[in-house]
Amino acid sequence: MYQERPSRLFLKYAIPQMIGLLLNSVYLIVDGVFIGNRLGRDAMAAAAVAVPVVEILIALALAISVGASIIISSSFGSGDRERANRAFNLSIVIAVAMSIAVAVFGNIYLGQLAMALGSTPDIQAEAVTYLWYIVTGSPFLILSFAFSSYARADNRPKLAMTALVVGSLSNIVLDYVFMYPLNMGIAGAALATALGPIFSVMILLPHFLRGKGLLRFAWPALSPRLAWNIVYLGALAFIMEFSIGIVTLFYNIAINLNGFGEIGLAAYLTIGYMALIILTVFLGIAQGIQPLVSYFHGKHDHARNRELMGFLFKTVAGLGVVMYGLVIFLSKGFITMFTPRDAELIAFTHDKATIYFAGFVFAGISILIITFFQSIQRALPAFVLALFRSAIFVPIFLFGFPSLWGAESI
Repeated sequence: MYQERPSRLFLKYAIPQMIGLLLNSVYLIVDGVFIGNRLGRDAMAAAAVAVPVVEILIALALAISVGASIIISSSFGSGDRERANRAFNLSIVIAVAMSIAVAVFGNIYLGQLAMALGSTPDIQAEAVTYLWYIVTGSPFLILSFAFSSYARADNRPKLAMTALVVGSLSNIVLDYVFMYPLNMGIAGAALATALGPIFSVMILLPHFLRGKGLLRFAWPALSPRLAWNIVYLGALAFIMEFSIGIVTLFYNIAINLNGFGEIGLAAYLTIGYMALIILTVFLGIAQGIQPLVSYFHGKHDHARNRELMGFLFKTVAGLGVVMYGLVIFLSKGFITMFTPRDAELIAFTHDKATIYFAGFVFAGISILIITFFQSIQRALPAFVLALFRSAIFVPIFLFGFPSLWGAESI
């Protein structure tokens, strides 16, 4: 297990996760294409309000499942299968309880949530409609990402990829059905997004129910210390994924504060889709290699970890340069998919995108470093790096620059 050279391990573990997450990102992108073409700019702005919620839900799922996966993989490396299964089952209990709480309280405060996320009075009704479906279906979204992480830790990366791919493809089909033949409007796009994860869960569950791997369902003995370790180690995955949502939230607020209105929200939604693709590549690589790094750490095989990380640094840096080139030369075509008849919005978005993505190669490297520290259970340096790259520097620059160089500087 895990004995191949780094390039083979990359192909076996990182690539399936990267593909699965990329296609899972189609949830939001396909919604944007259908909404932009079918309903127009204001509906796109309403969907933009919900993007941080989806990213935060994914972050909550990863906060539990990645923390558990680190313990599971490390325990497998040291030969302690019993501890691996305790972490697996306890994390499921935590994830289910958390997802129910999100669905209940999210619905109670739905209107306030939409306003807090940057909704304007003109799009409030559509934003609330979209959010209702996302919040109500949140348990399945959380569990689909959780089971995907456990399948990778249980040496089934292709199964995890398949589940995410099927969920994404079902979303594409349902988007068309709900928005065109059934003419459900923005509710149809939101419903398709909410239903997709159900198919992912249905594919992943039999692996654990039928005992096809080393992880099996059992009622766990309550262990506050193990629960704390799961949450503590997973907090970094939460911050990395949450940073996408929180940066989107900061931008939605800054766009309104600086007077860009609906065109700014719609443009940033499209930029957010491009950012989601690029960051998903980096996150997919990082999540894919996490079980490997944790396994080698559990075996005290530090030479293998050094060899693996050296290969990954070169790979991620190269991918970052290539993807920025694609943004420069191909982004206008990507933007046009969303609003082909809105020349003003296309030009506005393309102009901002070439600046926005200039530093994304460093985002990939930082995600890789953070994941490595997290995977070897060195939480403090990973936490500090993750916090600085999302919740500290971004709002300082985002709300400070306009007073120095004007609104365009955001």
